[in-house]
Amino acid sequence: MQNIIFVILRRIRRPLIALICSYAISVAGFTLIPGADAQGNPWRMDFFHAFYFVSFMGSTIGFGEIPYPFTDAQRLWATATIYITVITWLYAIGSILSIMNDKEFRRVLAFSAFSRAVRKIREPFYLICGFGDTGTLLVRELASRDIACAVIDIDESRVHALEIEGLPINTPGLCADVNEADVLMAAGLRNRHCQGVVAVTNSDSSNLKVAITTKLLRPRLQVICRAETQDTAKNMASFGTDHIINPFDTFADRFGMLFHSPAMHLVYEWITAIHDTPLKDFVVPPRGLWVLCGYGRFGKAVRKHLSIEGVQTSTIEADPSGTRPPEGAIIGRGTEAVTLREARIESAAGVIAGTDDDTNNLSILMTAKDLNPDLFTVVRQNQRSNDALFAAARANLIMQPSTIIARRILSLIITPLLADFLKLARERDEEWANILVSRVTGALTDSAPQTWTLNIDAVKSPAVIMLLNEGTSINISQITTDPNDSSRQLPCVPLLLKRGNHLELLPEMETLIQDRDQLLFCGIDAARLAMKTTLRNFNVLSYVLTGVDRPSGYVWRWLTRKKITSAA
Repeated sequence: MQNIIFVILRRIRRPLIALICSYAISVAGFTLIPGADAQGNPWRMDFFHAFYFVSFMGSTIGFGEIPYPFTDAQRLWATATIYITVITWLYAIGSILSIMNDKEFRRVLAFSAFSRAVRKIREPFYLICGFGDTGTLLVRELASRDIACAVIDIDESRVHALEIEGLPINTPGLCADVNEADVLMAAGLRNRHCQGVVAVTNSDSSNLKVAITTKLLRPRLQVICRAETQDTAKNMASFGTDHIINPFDTFADRFGMLFHSPAMHLVYEWITAIHDTPLKDFVVPPRGLWVLCGYGRFGKAVRKHLSIEGVQTSTIEADPSGTRPPEGAIIGRGTEAVTLREARIESAAGVIAGTDDDTNNLSILMTAKDLNPDLFTVVRQNQRSNDALFAAARANLIMQPSTIIARRILSLIITPLLADFLKLARERDEEWANILVSRVTGALTDSAPQTWTLNIDAVKSPAVIMLLNEGTSINISQITTDPNDSSRQLPCVPLLLKRGNHLELLPEMETLIQDRDQLLFCGIDAARLAMKTTLRNFNVLSYVLTGVDRPSGYVWRWLTRKKITSAA
């Protein structure tokens, strides 16, 4: 507010001085010019009447002569002051309008409004730096789960897009440079409700600066950063950045998994999918020669993981001096048939269109399929605005950096146990993964599963803790019973049980739960909501344990509790 007042006073200094001078001259003239009263006696206007007269004359030019009719001299001076004050007011009003349209002033107004909006947040929230494709997905998913965010982006059009996004909760946004510490402070970096900072701008240097600033000002605050180069990732890791996500390495690792464990790859895709994403089909890529178009950051990561799997690649690169492709690489973009033929596309098992240009990637895909219709196709999509085009291309696998990053960050924020599950699941064999796929398939419809964590404690599960303290035994099967029909199980699958430092994959339904347990589930969202009700509501929990729906009065609750305890 002090900045706003300072800017206004600085910009209207000259108009304000002009107004003061014009009013002072006008008032002085009316007090000095003699007039006459009703009897014709000499009379002079005092300062009060002069100021009163000039005040409404300067703004309206509609008045009566007070307190007596003017003399000719007074009327001549009134005519002059009309022009003086009106012109001065026009000058002042024009200056005010120019201030309102001034970008710097509007920036100060937006900054002040944003700071106030962030200070009004009284619940845990995350600071999102960057509102591109990744930031948009993150904010949408977090808002759908009632998790508040504050957004900063240097592109004004993206901030305007946030305003019309139609999110279910208020999400303040600011057009500013995240490299400035003052901006991060205004966005709530030191706010006690801020739970973490997510840096997903399209600049590695900006993400690095956000991570450094956060760790210096709030060392214990969780920081999640996007990094597209190994040098930046190492730099971030050197000062304690909590999570560093490289979309190219992440995809390449998952893609390599397809060759030795397709079921495990499918588990990863389902468990980490965005809300309401259609279920992906089971795919097995063929072995043989793969043509890799583009040897930038993405191409290097893919070739590295394919070589680990023993898959041969033929590389096409348009800028060999900048990327230094392997020996024998073919110089070209891959959009021309002659270049693809030189890379032996007609006998290849698959093609990877991995340049940083969506148009070129689509062209590579179409040209390659014309030359070899049986190719397994993998394509990199850089912009989500091209969704319709890439869907029409019908590639077997589409790599979207923004989606990969968003999925990883969401799992870290919403379900921290998911990282433990995926790490342990990676160590299991293909048979175990097939069993998990069959269980998850039985609990789903057409959309990817939701994942959630249940905390067995007095805050999140008061009804369960009440009975556990009274000696009642409760197992996983009972808390996953449908609260509307005790003969049915909710469509969900327990993925992980965390008890202290012990982790158990796919716990059995008969496993007894204890105080302080944490359970990771996947299934449909309706199951999550139903389980939440069961854990909190004693009457609902009583129904799923006994199968008997009883009244909810205090006496009946006491009798029911005794009944459950004795039955146990």
